[in-house]
Amino acid sequence: MKYIHVIIFSVFFLSCNNAKDALTAQAIVDRAIKNACNDSCDQATISYDFRGRHYISQRQGGKFQLERITADSLGTIRDVWNNLGFTRYLNDSIVKLQDSMAVKYQNSVNSVHYFAQLPFGLNDPAVHKELLGHDEINENPYYEIRVTFSKEEGGKDFEDVFVYWIHQKTFTVDYFAYEYQTDEGGIRFREAYNPRVVGGIRFVDYNNYKPKIAPKTLETIDDLFQVGELELLSKIENENIKVSREVTLPF
Repeated sequence: MKYIHVIIFSVFFLSCNNAKDALTAQAIVDRAIKNACNDSCDQATISYDFRGRHYISQRQGGKFQLERITADSLGTIRDVWNNLGFTRYLNDSIVKLQDSMAVKYQNSVNSVHYFAQLPFGLNDPAVHKELLGHDEINENPYYEIRVTFSKEEGGKDFEDVFVYWIHQKTFTVDYFAYEYQTDEGGIRFREAYNPRVVGGIRFVDYNNYKPKIAPKTLETIDDLFQVGELELLSKIENENIKVSREVTLPF
């Protein structure tokens, strides 16, 4: 009987492992998005404050509008990017911009909203996902997923590379790293903290690190994190978060 029990346990253990291994990168990301969004991210208005500026995102299926509002001595500047393109307003009047400046402002607005609403953006059409394998950070099990972007739809920073660590049990994105090419390039590692749910959607803040020594590869930067070889650069904190199901897109 003992021998039979061992066989049954072994089969059960292998079946569990096989089920875990059977999850694809897409399936893991889908579960992470469902866990974070509660099927609400693509039908919501989200507003928050970040570093003295006010941000608003509106999404309704495939339609979207991302805003950044800044008040200074000149008045109120609204940077608006939606399906129709990018527009800058000064006190409700359109500001004419060179194409290069419009792209710069658009990327800046998109970047803040992208990070604030992760992992929602990981199913954008330009995203390519690859499951690198399983990893462990601070004795917690993670799926390690590499993300790259198509040149055609990936925007100005399509050459950037990301690695996400998604918890194998909770399917939360607790860490991610990225290698960027703009401004002479660099590597960053972010650690999520202060998780909270607002209006059914999960939000986190981040400790933002850079490596003291270059990692062998981007996906090994978590090893440097665990031995204290990363330098804390800043904290990414979004305040006064509000979520509404009402969407009032102007198009």
